[in-house]
Amino acid sequence: MPDNHPNLRLLRESFPDRPAFGTAVSEAILRRVAAGELPGTMRLHRPGPELALSKQDANSPGFQRAIAAGRDAGFAPVLRLAGGRAAAFHEGTLALARATPERYPPRTTQNRFVEVSDAITAALRTLGVDARAGEVPGEYCPGAWSINARGTTKLVGIGQRLISGAAHVGVVVVVSGSERIRALLEPVYAALELEWDPETVGSVEDEIGATSLEAVEEALLAEVRDSWDLIPATLDDATLKLAEELAGAHDLG
Repeated sequence: MPDNHPNLRLLRESFPDRPAFGTAVSEAILRRVAAGELPGTMRLHRPGPELALSKQDANSPGFQRAIAAGRDAGFAPVLRLAGGRAAAFHEGTLALARATPERYPPRTTQNRFVEVSDAITAALRTLGVDARAGEVPGEYCPGAWSINARGTTKLVGIGQRLISGAAHVGVVVVVSGSERIRALLEPVYAALELEWDPETVGSVEDEIGATSLEAVEEALLAEVRDSWDLIPATLDDATLKLAEELAGAHDLG
């Protein structure tokens, strides 16, 4: 490994029972990185059942119906950091969030998408997945930097949130339980009046058979280590305090 890799703090704390707080932790880290109070930081964590909705979703007349559909399915509705459309987390997914200081964040948006997409695609290939970058027609929360299997089913969503002084890249990897995401998003997308194809929902396990969250985590970290020196760390009190203050804005009840 080259000696000039930049450092990246690695946090592993998860808050599956407090999804709005978990999102607020990522926002708190982003704000503190932008303020120069924290260095570049990555979170690799395990969510609980969560319906991640965006500000764009909030403009839909069916937004409250979508929230109700999430609650009825046992998924806590949360206002996400990034844009896009409704997506889902559960115990069979992994979430990765990276916040880095950036002097001019909009100028390097494409570079971050390429870097993160390449790393995750490579990691999934080491596990035996025919992983490819690019949007699948009809996928949920469509994005040019989604990662799919065989060009037919979406496995990974990638989004960004930019603020003055820092950029956040958020990733969700569906390791297992694609049927749960499909069942949740059918009524949610109907409420939001969005066209999509439920058959485009996939998972790592759909491609290679039974696998563990640990195996996928290690594959992801191995690829990240090619570009960053990962320094294990824990959440500090100042970040947790700020997250508590921010959590209410992400809680959609």
